[in-house]
Amino acid sequence: MRNTEILVSGGGIAGAALAYWLRAAGFTVTVVERAPGPRPGGQTVDLRGAGREVIARMGLMDQARAVAVDQEGMALVDAKGRVKATMPVDAFGGEGIISEIEILRGDLARVLYEATLPDTEYVFDDTITGLDQDDDGVTVTFEKAQPRRFGLVVGADGTHSVVRALAFAPESDCVRPLNVYNAWFTTADAMDLGGWYKMFNAPGGLVASARPGRLPGEVKAALAFRSPPLVYDRSDLGAQRALVASRFAGVTGWEVPRLLRGMETASDFFFESMGQVHLDGWSRGRVALIGDAGHCPTPLTGLGTSLALVGAYVLAGELATTGDHRAAFARYDEIMRPYVTEAQKLPPGGASGFAPSSALAIRMRAASMRSMTRWPMRSLLAAQFAKAGNITLPDYRPLAVR
Repeated sequence: MRNTEILVSGGGIAGAALAYWLRAAGFTVTVVERAPGPRPGGQTVDLRGAGREVIARMGLMDQARAVAVDQEGMALVDAKGRVKATMPVDAFGGEGIISEIEILRGDLARVLYEATLPDTEYVFDDTITGLDQDDDGVTVTFEKAQPRRFGLVVGADGTHSVVRALAFAPESDCVRPLNVYNAWFTTADAMDLGGWYKMFNAPGGLVASARPGRLPGEVKAALAFRSPPLVYDRSDLGAQRALVASRFAGVTGWEVPRLLRGMETASDFFFESMGQVHLDGWSRGRVALIGDAGHCPTPLTGLGTSLALVGAYVLAGELATTGDHRAAFARYDEIMRPYVTEAQKLPPGGASGFAPSSALAIRMRAASMRSMTRWPMRSLLAAQFAKAGNITLPDYRPLAVR
């Protein structure tokens, strides 16, 4: 590669991890991020399997554990708050629904971001608007900054990837919706969680949940519902809040009214549809995709963070060892494809298991969860959770820990 300058779109977990490994390999890295700075907060993500091994190879395990959230496990509750089923955090060797190491998305992204400093350039509050490829590189235009020239461009910019839309195909051709919508937010309204991630299901495919945050008194909440595809303005937070409130109107069970009140004033409210990204290939010329931009598995799998971390490591490693982007991109796809394919298989029940439609289905879900640690359910679930480690990470000698 004559031009070793690489632009990464997206400064989250995938983008920062890729920047770290690319710098370790000697590339010059620029990260462009739409947000005005590193994105704080967010819900917890799982650090498990091969993703955990990547963090260990970065030498960042101590930093990751220092910001991990202390949780007892997951508990299903009924309308009166009575616990109907639990899965403690130590089930399945710490690799169950709630993994041994759970970290707020923003906290993990911050650990990775700080590990890339000071030798990674960050351009905040901007986004890519155009990509013009030729034999020697890519001319990139931005919403605010002047056009620049790079050898390669990598999209690590999430399910709604701008890079994917510019270089691959429209979002509608890449994303398979699960017909589940979720609102995440933080509330400081004290709740009796006892260290548990508590979840309440109501008929109609409604899900309310709350889990302890990392800070004292902080609660990470979510309100989700199943629905046929909806058209909504992704920039209109007020309309999104109203949509969620209308779906939960009349639901008085558990802590739903309190969560709805908290949602109205939450500064970090985020509303998103669940969908999986499926592509025949993760590169087009000098442009590649990693993380949710290329192969989002949805939060239902608990494997999005592992895919992001492993994908960043593999892509950087192949670029470092092959010296040719075409061969590196082909190897990246070859190594990652089986891992991604397995990771994208939803757990038993899929969307309907997460958000049952009827009272009977809700009771059956609780009964199923009570049996998860017993035969035969245990073996089925163990296989699902083991997917996080179903890849042998190559040993890329050029990627020495800095």
